[in-house]
Amino acid sequence: MAITLTGPRLTRVAVQPVSAAGTHYRAARAHAALAPAFRAHPGLNLHYYGGRTIDHLTFTNFYLGGKAKWVTADVQNIDHALSAAMSDVALNRVLAQYAAQGQVTSTFKPSRFVDGPVPPRVFRDTIEAIVVHHAAAGLLDTFPLDSTVFNFLLPRNVVLVDANAPGHAQLPERDEDDEPPRHNPALLDDDASDSKHGLGGYHGSVHVRRGNKKQAVYYAVGVYSQGSNGIVAFDTPWKNICAVMYHELCEARTDPDIEDAIRAGDTPAADKLLGWYSPKGGEIGDIPLDEAGDLGTVMKEVPLANGHGTVPVQLMWSNAVGGPEGPIAKKHKPATR
Repeated sequence: MAITLTGPRLTRVAVQPVSAAGTHYRAARAHAALAPAFRAHPGLNLHYYGGRTIDHLTFTNFYLGGKAKWVTADVQNIDHALSAAMSDVALNRVLAQYAAQGQVTSTFKPSRFVDGPVPPRVFRDTIEAIVVHHAAAGLLDTFPLDSTVFNFLLPRNVVLVDANAPGHAQLPERDEDDEPPRHNPALLDDDASDSKHGLGGYHGSVHVRRGNKKQAVYYAVGVYSQGSNGIVAFDTPWKNICAVMYHELCEARTDPDIEDAIRAGDTPAADKLLGWYSPKGGEIGDIPLDEAGDLGTVMKEVPLANGHGTVPVQLMWSNAVGGPEGPIAKKHKPATR
């Protein structure tokens, strides 16, 4: 049975727990008290609301700013580690409990650089306009859109904002023939929702026209987490980026239409758009971050099941144990739908 989410604000972000953004989004979700030392806390478990999940995921990375803005080794490390993490058998056993058929897979398509200047502050509608442009240019045509997430990675020193640019109202849907947004030159000063105050990334969707139909295009965006920008859990920026994007992709797997649910607002219509979501804790990646306090307890380098080294990830919430978990040697029983 669907449960109407009245009260808590729906969120789809990765935020550092001890930060202004962390406080902001925890208050918005109105979740339960901190679980000390990750004792089992089934009261925070995810509920299935009937929406889509992406059990067999395709994803790729778009590096904004072009090749000149990125260190080649960073790109290679992010592509390799994120691909390995998303396809790792032991990590995917945690996710499998939420899959309709008890199995999840992941396919990484080669990344590419996106040329052109990147503004110092990137807003949600900035990213949505880039997604729409890529769709209109045919750059996404070779991907299965209903099961693909396009990652847009920001170069170093660019600030990500979880809001539309000042003066630009959020559009419920966007088409390729929409005019690009005209941004107010004033900068938004919202300390609770930018990457200078703990925000690491978020995921969402836009709608593009395909013939007579609208098609959802799923995206995720992440900052170059270094210094005071983004979520810094490791001593190397590419590892921070990999862990944050792992967070976003796992959330997109289990709750891809969260953006449409947010657009639907505090109404019963939002329920059927949600996949797996905790009414007291948010999405699968939100709860461990909220409960962590210390990032090192949930953002870890874990061994790959194939024995080929380690990868930096964020542990995801597991209903089976009532806490963050992974990697594991045996799949759990399917979570209750």
